[in-house]
Amino acid sequence: MRTIYWDGCIKMIDQTKLPDEFTILEINDVDDLIFAIQRLSIRGAPALEAAGGYGVVLACYERDFDNSERFKEYVKNRAEKIERARPTAVNLSVGVKRVLKKVLESRSIETAREVALREAERIAEEDIIRNKLMGSFGAKLIEDGDGILTICNTGSLATVEWGTALGVIRSANLEGKRVRVFACETRPLNQGSRLTTWELMNDGIDVTLITDSMAGIVMQKGMIDKVIVGADRIVRDGVFNKIGTYALAVLAKEHGIPFFVAAPLTTFDWEKEMKDVVIEERSPEELKFCHIKCKNCRIAPDDVKVYNPAFDATPLKYVTALITEKGVIFPPYDREVPKILRT
Repeated sequence: MRTIYWDGCIKMIDQTKLPDEFTILEINDVDDLIFAIQRLSIRGAPALEAAGGYGVVLACYERDFDNSERFKEYVKNRAEKIERARPTAVNLSVGVKRVLKKVLESRSIETAREVALREAERIAEEDIIRNKLMGSFGAKLIEDGDGILTICNTGSLATVEWGTALGVIRSANLEGKRVRVFACETRPLNQGSRLTTWELMNDGIDVTLITDSMAGIVMQKGMIDKVIVGADRIVRDGVFNKIGTYALAVLAKEHGIPFFVAAPLTTFDWEKEMKDVVIEERSPEELKFCHIKCKNCRIAPDDVKVYNPAFDATPLKYVTALITEKGVIFPPYDREVPKILRT
């Protein structure tokens, strides 16, 4: 299942409508792309990397120019606007910068448009390859019969195809390992209950839905053998991922359960520390209403104060290993991660 692709414009699965409807959005300009990113029609760090690349392609076609320098300045400004759409996940910026570099190096507008699309397509294809590599490395950490806890959605919908943490589970399943997945609902937008369960059920993988606050009891009862999550940015001292990840890591440590993070190397921002990263805060309405599509289903007083960070930071001391497309990285991370990044 391809989450995002180019067909004369950007086409993507509208993830806000799942599991009720399977709808393909057609995105024809940068402003519509930014809206889709911010409303989470497209989300997940690797998928955002592809969206960023394709977004620069859109910018190349938005207007006609007879001057190459004015064209490049316009595309550069539009690209910077895409980068600002979501501040915490680093992959969006990676995709934008990679394609923009090709545009700025081009000698003509026609060439810039051609190389931009070629590079964006390369980003998408590379994502599929690296996710399957990640899955094969990560599957070695899973044993037959494991109970695996995860949060948010890290499958095909969070990538171009296959997935990161769910990609590891998919790969283990293909190897014949029977696993039981426990999916946190992932408040406030229920990306676990709406998306992860939908993907796993379509794959025929055993999945049980729990609320975020039930993670402790399923660990306490011995139902969980491993925790596997994705990441939106990995810095020198921590992992940024969907809100609730930090709590899972602390609980896993208390119960002696391995805690794994699956993410491509483009998610690593090793020059930064946790204190350097801005955590996105989202609309209070996401917590005041039952579902983003159900504006009349109020579940909190209208004037209540709301704190709604989209991500939290998990210190690396809680992470058993990092699963990447170049292999599994074990501590000490300050020594081992730079080795992988240099290869």
